[in-house]
Amino acid sequence: MKVELTWQDAKAHTQALELEIAAQVPKDAVISIDQKTKGMLLSCNRTKHSWNGSTTITVTEGTKIEPILKEIKTHYQSGQYVVEDRLDIRGSYEVQISPHNTSDENYIVAEGLAPNQIRIDSGSECFTLPKGIYPGGDF
Repeated sequence: MKVELTWQDAKAHTQALELEIAAQVPKDAVISIDQKTKGMLLSCNRTKHSWNGSTTITVTEGTKIEPILKEIKTHYQSGQYVVEDRLDIRGSYEVQISPHNTSDENYIVAEGLAPNQIRIDSGSECFTLPKGIYPGGDF
């Protein structure tokens, strides 16, 4: 019997993988890693939700971000992940990482909105909230 995924477990798993991805950035380039402690829920369908959060890595001035993103892509291509890349709306390179075993969970790793930043935006596997839990607000 499969145990139902809770929002707390979905959040913990998603944040752990955000930090795993952040650890792929060369340590000598990292100034700080800021993982948001709270995220929000987005609807997957009428009954299920996904926990969504982010982590921002500030890197030293002059660090070339695209080669780091390409290394992250290479790291996750082998094994249990589907990895795709593309240019975002700004024309910046980004990588999307999704585990093979779920169509819901995903991580987008891209140049941040501010200079010298790499941002990881995440979405957990979908889960059902317990009755009486309102999906609005921070989680």
